[in-house]
Amino acid sequence: MSNPDVVTVVGVGAGGWPDLSGTAQRALTEAEVIFGSARQLDLLPASVPGRREKWPSPLVPALPGLLEAESGRSVCVLASGDPMFHGIGSTLVRLIGADRIRVLPHPSSVSLAAARLGWDLTYADVVSLVTAPATTLHRWLNPGRRILILSSGAQTPAEVAGLLDASGFGSASMTVLEQLGGPGERVVAGTAGTWMVPPGDPLNVIALELGGGPPASCVPGLPDLGYAGDGQLTKRETRAVTLALLSPAPGQLLWDVGAGSGSIGIEWMRSHPACRAIAIESSADRVATITANAASLGVPGLRVVRGRAPEALDGLEAPDTIFVGGGLTRDGVLDRCLAELRPGGRLVANAVTVESEAVLAAGYAKFGGELTRLTVQRGSPVGGFTGWRSFMPVTIWSVVPS
Repeated sequence: MSNPDVVTVVGVGAGGWPDLSGTAQRALTEAEVIFGSARQLDLLPASVPGRREKWPSPLVPALPGLLEAESGRSVCVLASGDPMFHGIGSTLVRLIGADRIRVLPHPSSVSLAAARLGWDLTYADVVSLVTAPATTLHRWLNPGRRILILSSGAQTPAEVAGLLDASGFGSASMTVLEQLGGPGERVVAGTAGTWMVPPGDPLNVIALELGGGPPASCVPGLPDLGYAGDGQLTKRETRAVTLALLSPAPGQLLWDVGAGSGSIGIEWMRSHPACRAIAIESSADRVATITANAASLGVPGLRVVRGRAPEALDGLEAPDTIFVGGGLTRDGVLDRCLAELRPGGRLVANAVTVESEAVLAAGYAKFGGELTRLTVQRGSPVGGFTGWRSFMPVTIWSVVPS
């Protein structure tokens, strides 16, 4: 009999019960309670005696209570494919700890798709749109790339095709693989720009082979024209230097205070899928602009808070790094930001006026750090010739308070 203190998570594919290992079948047969979606529970034969419980919606908030109610009973949880790959296994580990979870994985839908297509997974990007908007895909679009997409349902292929076509990747090859490993497996192929396939099975993976299209840089300093806005934008050259000083690292949280067009927070999040950012901006129009820019550049998960610092910072998750691009001269902004940093955190602030420079000079005198003054000139027409047009000098302060 299984240990009732341990929840067994069983990965199951579209092939259902016959494709499970003997160990997985035995765990399910011995379970007193089995949780899963209606589709997953229907894959079990009548000979499995345990009580079947369909997941509620929303699921995650209800999980601790559901498991607590079954304390002392042997519990199995059904998961699609590999429970630890964008699956419920990772959620359960986070909630109750790895020592209380036993995982019996099945090949993931991504692995099955790669096997059908003959793709080397090492060189393919994997993007989940199960709970994320399709605009997340923008971050991954580059000529020649292969992408495997975990779909959110039957409508996702058409949505992806429309996004690709509108983004200049209409020539991309699309393959939709439905019910992988099951008796209803079906594969449909076409190109994004001419995709007319009616919605099929909601359980599908989309494989993209991107041909020609507009390349997008993977390093900070995207073109200024890539951002909509009213001119409140950290210019490309300054942005690249600022992001280098901010030093994005996977999993870290940035506060972008006085976010303007949102470029710093957006490029922070583009640096790694695990990077998070909160943009704080007082203008309603700019809040809308930041949201639109984040979606068009593939990081729709950027959180935007409307308000003016320091009051707007109340209740926000403590950041690992803070960028102050606006509001430096407001009473309490810099002190509050320094106080909110996690231990070992970094603050970077940019100033373009004498008054805001004075604030940075005072901070530098008190806390040390690095001061950088950046002057950018761009070539521009002067009659029939070319001359240099200067932008306002930018003073940058970077500090890790002790």
